[in-house]
Amino acid sequence: MTAPASSLQIRDDRDGPCSERDFARIHDFIGQSYWAAGIPADTLRRALDHSLCYRGYVDGELVAFARAVTDQATFAYLADVFVLPAHRSRGHARALVGALMDDARVQGLRRWHLVTRDMQRLYAGLGFQALSQPEYHMQRHDPDVYRRGD
Repeated sequence: MTAPASSLQIRDDRDGPCSERDFARIHDFIGQSYWAAGIPADTLRRALDHSLCYRGYVDGELVAFARAVTDQATFAYLADVFVLPAHRSRGHARALVGALMDDARVQGLRRWHLVTRDMQRLYAGLGFQALSQPEYHMQRHDPDVYRRGD
């Protein structure tokens, strides 16, 4: 049985970088995710180095992760949120993302953005909503970049 969210220990990048073991666990999960399948380890490491990263631990083991890409003044993009399957439905994602959004470095931002195909209910509970004017938003998306090795 897994522990309730109240036992989740949250650490962020100010506590120091994650261990190689934790990075490997993060890479294993994200590298198999629908949103970043095949991401090379060096690409992910570079992404984490330029993000606010939050990690969740139960009994010393990394079980959850989230990061924000931000200018720390106007905008943040919430990315790579996950909870390992054995630890889901315990409130860990809500606790971890809530802690990240409460970080002093991202207070007063005009806009937070995220992309998800399956967790709308979680994020709605954290104040996110569907785009009111999706026609104003554009993207440049290359889903095969990791497979090609560009």
